[in-house]
Amino acid sequence: MTMRIQRALAVLAGAAGLALPALAHAQNFPSQPVRLVVPFPPGGTTDILARQLAAELQKNWGQPVVVENRAGASGTIFSEQLAAMPPDGYTLMLTATHHVINPGLYKNLRYNTRTDFTPIAQVAAVPNVLVVNHAFPARTVQELIAYARQHPGKVDFGSAGTGGANHLSGELFKSMTGIQMTHIPYKGAAPALNDLLGGQIPVMFDSVPGVLQHIKSGRLRALGVTSLKRSPALPDVPTLDEAGVKGFEATAWFGLYGPGRMSPELANRLSADVRKALSSPTVRKEFAAQGAEPGTMTQPEFAAFVDAELNKWSKVITDANIKID
Repeated sequence: MTMRIQRALAVLAGAAGLALPALAHAQNFPSQPVRLVVPFPPGGTTDILARQLAAELQKNWGQPVVVENRAGASGTIFSEQLAAMPPDGYTLMLTATHHVINPGLYKNLRYNTRTDFTPIAQVAAVPNVLVVNHAFPARTVQELIAYARQHPGKVDFGSAGTGGANHLSGELFKSMTGIQMTHIPYKGAAPALNDLLGGQIPVMFDSVPGVLQHIKSGRLRALGVTSLKRSPALPDVPTLDEAGVKGFEATAWFGLYGPGRMSPELANRLSADVRKALSSPTVRKEFAAQGAEPGTMTQPEFAAFVDAELNKWSKVITDANIKID
């Protein structure tokens, strides 16, 4: 046997030896309680989804799954802490679209979103919807685009705050249609919605659950949903893609992450367990009440999706020259 072959066999044996403990850990996981951290305050959509998922995982795993809230700085404070933790699966983070938006907004993050986390599973997606005040003249997406071109910079759109998913949905819409609209940031979704209902602003992107009752009452008019397929809650409302803004997609979505450097065996095991939990009739019913569609991506599919979302939102933020002081 030549020296080269001997060296190659030694390398393969070493790799196999390293893989065995990782495989054993994945197969035996979990052997102790798991922390599921939400980097936002209690009571929001992310928190509600996390608690519903945790209950199903706890039932399937036979181990406690404890939800903790560690709010601060749009999720970045706990994200920094998670990045430094051991990738053993016993501390996980369930967070929202902010995770892929923040790198474009905050230039001094003390972690690398691409390398310091392991994307595990998309837990849910919630489409936003483009709505206008009932008195606004546009009744379709194309009429809104035409109106905005006739009145450049005179159409205001509100959001829950600069850099949020709803704000960036509006910026993406502007970019893809070439129209000018003026962004009006509010300190939260509630005051923005109040001004939309009162006619102080004419246009807004918001989550379907957040405006559904006002659409049904006729106080708001839905022009298009931001997902690539129609929302079951608004089956008669076209997608923006169907309405002529081809390729438009800007859903609010929620993902599960672990620290970086997690073994592929464990990442895939966690992903499979989460997808099993999400397929439960109980979870599907609970998510539907939030207007949320459970995720179905495999771990590699979700990792590729996260990478694409980082690129998309970074470009939107750069093109719109959005800055956070």
